[in-house]
Amino acid sequence: MTNKDENFWHNKKIFVTGGTGFIGAYLVKGLVDNMAEVYCLAQELPKYSNFKAWELDKKTNLIFGTILDYNLINTSLQKYNVDSVFHLAAQPLVQIALKNPYETIQTNVIGTLNILEASRVKGIERIVVASSDKAYGSQENLPYEEHFPLRGEYPYDVSKSCTDLIAQSYGKTYGMPVVVTRFSNVYGGGDLNFDRIVPETIKHLLFDEPILIRSNGQFVREFFYVQDAANAYLTLAENLGKLGLKGEAFNFGTDTPIKILELVKKIRNISGKENIEIKILDNAKAEIKDQFLSSERARKILNWEPKYDLNLGLKETYEWYKGYFEK
Repeated sequence: MTNKDENFWHNKKIFVTGGTGFIGAYLVKGLVDNMAEVYCLAQELPKYSNFKAWELDKKTNLIFGTILDYNLINTSLQKYNVDSVFHLAAQPLVQIALKNPYETIQTNVIGTLNILEASRVKGIERIVVASSDKAYGSQENLPYEEHFPLRGEYPYDVSKSCTDLIAQSYGKTYGMPVVVTRFSNVYGGGDLNFDRIVPETIKHLLFDEPILIRSNGQFVREFFYVQDAANAYLTLAENLGKLGLKGEAFNFGTDTPIKILELVKKIRNISGKENIEIKILDNAKAEIKDQFLSSERARKILNWEPKYDLNLGLKETYEWYKGYFEK
């Protein structure tokens, strides 16, 4: 693992977009635990979330607004003398992007542009922008490597390709300390978007319902535990300055792809409910068949490793949802 400066975040002023969301809550908790002063831009607080359960609303400074409000972002960075920015906010759901392409592309692309331009004006010391493995689009060769061209085809994928390229452009054109993360599919306790395969499968199991798979079950994906994702953000940001990174991108995942049907069977096995039926719907639209990453660059340059394998991560995740639905 990377040599860690335990005091790195102490008293640093951090601006986080998407901090009240699923992955963002884990990141913000990590920053707060490391004594950072955190400012979270949020449209509203969700009724239930880890962010509230962990009382992060009382441990951070909330700024209510949207990433489409450039003036608010610019004013906030200046007013609070922010030194670090984590940009996670986005419209993150593939199916919603298909139904609302305009809103998705506007939020993900213009929102990112606003963050980067305000950061350029302020002279922010470190900026981490969340892209996605979806930014690569469909490629002949797998796993995805960082030098592959970005060529999203569907609305969500295109929005992430654009986000990624804009961030790279700001880093390379203006010499800004900005880096891009490309995560594989993040899962874990707190994800309440139940059209995603892991929470959806667990919900069906907990309610003794048949498990539904939208694809033919043979699509290959890679699944990355949320705690490892939060640690990846922190590790990258901590090393950004010393490595002189400007417009660089890093893949983060487990390097262990799995077929969706095998994933669902693994979750079912963890639940102990082997008799629950699995239904293959085979009606997935606008989805790429196989997607998985190589995290070798992060392992070599950042000396980073995930701490969770799929079995351990899924067990913790199953227990979280069990507790959630018992409330």
